[in-house]
Formats: sequence, structure tokens, C-alpha cells
Amino acid sequence: MEKGVKVVIAGLGSRGREEYAKLARLDPGKMEIVAIADPDLQKLRMTAKEYHIPEERCFTSAEELFACTRMADAAIIATQDRQHVPQALLALEKGYDLLLEKPVSPDLQECIRLEEAARKYGRRVVVCHVLRYTPIYQKVKELLETGTIGEVVSIAATENVGWFHQAHSFVRGNWSNSDETSPMILQKCCHDMDLYLWLAGKTCESVSSYGSMCHFKKDNAPEGSTDRCLDGCQARRECPFDAEKIYMDNRIIGYRTGHRQWPLDVLVPEGPSEETLMEALRTGKYGRCVYRCNNNVVDHQVVNLNMTDGTTMSFTMSGFTSSVSRHAKFMGTRGELTVNMDSQEPEKGEICIRRFDAEVTEIKVDVMGLSDDFSGHGGGDRRMVEEFLELVSGKKEESGHITSLERSLESHYCALAAEQSRLRAGKPVVLKEFVKALQEAYASPSGMTGTAS
Repeated sequence: MEKGVKVVIAGLGSRGREEYAKLARLDPGKMEIVAIADPDLQKLRMTAKEYHIPEERCFTSAEELFACTRMADAAIIATQDRQHVPQALLALEKGYDLLLEKPVSPDLQECIRLEEAARKYGRRVVVCHVLRYTPIYQKVKELLETGTIGEVVSIAATENVGWFHQAHSFVRGNWSNSDETSPMILQKCCHDMDLYLWLAGKTCESVSSYGSMCHFKKDNAPEGSTDRCLDGCQARRECPFDAEKIYMDNRIIGYRTGHRQWPLDVLVPEGPSEETLMEALRTGKYGRCVYRCNNNVVDHQVVNLNMTDGTTMSFTMSGFTSSVSRHAKFMGTRGELTVNMDSQEPEKGEICIRRFDAEVTEIKVDVMGLSDDFSGHGGGDRRMVEEFLELVSGKKEESGHITSLERSLESHYCALAAEQSRLRAGKPVVLKEFVKALQEAYASPSGMTGTAS
């Protein structure tokens, strides 16, 4: 059997191990994993066993991996946000093409440095803006590009983070504190900034934003609550964020309702059971009271984008929603297009077109007919990895889905400009000036450190 593109993977969490690596199992003719890195020895052992990776090619850090002579054609970096660029620089120097988890970095100086390195070493860096690859959004792109609703004048978009997802990832979990990771609007929503600009073919001129951490703070802890849900909390019965309710009994993700994968495999990576999960809730960070965590990221935010052609977009992110989904309406000169994608049930997504002057004023697209695989971001995860490997192997040129690092970073500029606006009580930020100031500071002898804020 023909062997696939040789790949090394740094970071064996939900994205690296559960989504990106699995193509090597499903289709070894496309990808072969030859080395892995992660500080979690359990994940390292599990992944090595599954993909037959020898012990001498298992590393406890990306730095150790990239200190070695290049072992593959490409590297997948799926570590934590603030590790991405330092590790990517090491990989580029060794000659790897990169599939890099988003966000690139919350520090725009690092983003500029990565662009320079990619040019210097002549390597490709593809950012995991996975929604570009989903069948439902590729269909929306086709419909908009062919003028189905005329010229897009306004976009109204919402990311429904989902109440349990907010509590899991952004209150109790890995992305709860922007000082350690990234601001919420970048970490969660650079997807959206990238997606809608790409779909509509727009470029952002300026942004303004409001948002805050409204609910998940100690002042809102109910009477009788405790530091941990299982430590005699008297408010559990009425609290929707009770850890046992979410991880054990929730109809969508709960162990007792038959679920076995995300987010349970975050708490217990290998074979979650009732006993191991309950122990994790008693002792680990996911059993903490949501009102007593070291979290500081917003739980809701709105962003207004003014485009260079005078058109506009409004975007809302909220952690207080029943579903984990994205909704958008594109309003054009000849009609409107709405698209809804539910992360739990992406095959039930909807595209609806309403034309102003047509005999048939409403057309619903057969989303089920777009693909036979809606797993992993509605089918986008596997497609993204496949297209990246085809690019590395020379079987495919860069497309509208796989773009340059420069194009991918536009979403980061928008997101971090929105964060700057939020921190300054909604004061508008002009993108060109925002980026120019960063570039000038980067080029100065003293340079600049930290995020743009």
C-alpha cells in the first residue's frame, strides 16, 4: 500500500489527537504519523500505541521534537495558544511545512515574526480555519459568488457558544484566562472573523466592540455553594452548571446518557467510566464551581465591522445559548441568504435563500446532499487535513480554502482590534492604523512585547 505524507504532531489534545491524527488511521495512504510530542505521558502512550510510533520518537515537548533532525514532510502543531509561534519557528527552521492550530498567537508581534520566518525558509503555514472546509459553508460561498442574492450589503452573524461549552472550555477549562491563553474573541471567534470575510469577499476597515464577563464570577455564586460541586454544595439542585449534571447526566454530552467522547475524554483521556469521571470531578479542575474559577474571559461580546466598501457586519458571541451553533444572514441587493449550522447535529444545518423578484421566493438547499461525512466541524476537519497534505505533496495548489498566512491573519487583526475596542469602552479601531502601528513597533530597534491592547 502506498504510504501517505509523513507527519509529526505536537500537541495531543482534543484537536491534535482526536481530530487531526485520526486520518492516519482512517486512510493511512494519505498520512503517516512518524513522531509525536506532548507533556501528558498518558496521551503520549495512548497515541504511540494506536499509531505504532517507537519510543525514541515520542517526546515530552514540541521543543524536544523540533530539536531533532527533520523526520517528516510536515508538522501539525496543536498545542496551547501561547506556544504556537515559538514552536512553529523551530519547525520552520528545520524545514517543515505547518498545519497550525488557531489562533496563531494573541501577540501580534509574534504573528509578524512568523510571517517573516515562513518567507525566509520558503515554507507553507496553513492555519486551522476549519470552517472554510465544511460542506455547508463551501456551498454558501458558491451561492454568494454566483450572485444568487446580488451584492452583499449587510451580514448579521451569531456564534452560540452553548452554556455547557462555555462552562467547560472558557470557565473551568484550558481557555478560561486570557493572561495564560487568548482573549475569547480571538480564541473562539477568529473562526468567525475569517469565515464571514471569506464568504462575502470583504475586507474590514474598522471595528468597534462591547462585552464583559457578566455572570461567571464570585459575586454571583449562589448561597450555600462551595468551591467544588461535589463538596457538599447546597445549591446543586437549582444550578444548571453543576459538574455532575453536565458531565454525567446531560442529554447531549453526559456519560449516563450514553456519551463517551468530547468533553468526557478531556477529563479522562483513556476509556472514561463512571468511576474515573466522578473521581475527576472530585479532584480535577472540571469539578470546580463555575463562580470560583480563575477565569477572566468574556461570556458575551458584540462586534461591529465596517468594511472597506461601506458594507457592514454585526457579530454576536454568547455563552448563554441552548445550542452550540452558528447562525448568519447575508442581506444582498437581490435577496437574502440564511445559514445555520449546529455543531452537535451538523447534518441538520440549513441554507435558505429568499429572492426579492423570483417566482419562487424561498429556496431551501438540500444540506444532507452536500456530503456523506458531517463529523468534525460539519465535515471540515478531515477535508482540511486532506487538502493540507495534498498541498504538501504537490498534488494541489493553494485554493480559496487554503490561503496564505497573511490572509489568515486578517481575522486575528480583526479580533484583537475588537478586543482593544472592548477594553476602551467601544472606541472604534481602524485596522490599517492598528496593523501599521504594530509593524512600526516591530521594526523599531527596541521592538514591542505583549498583545495589542
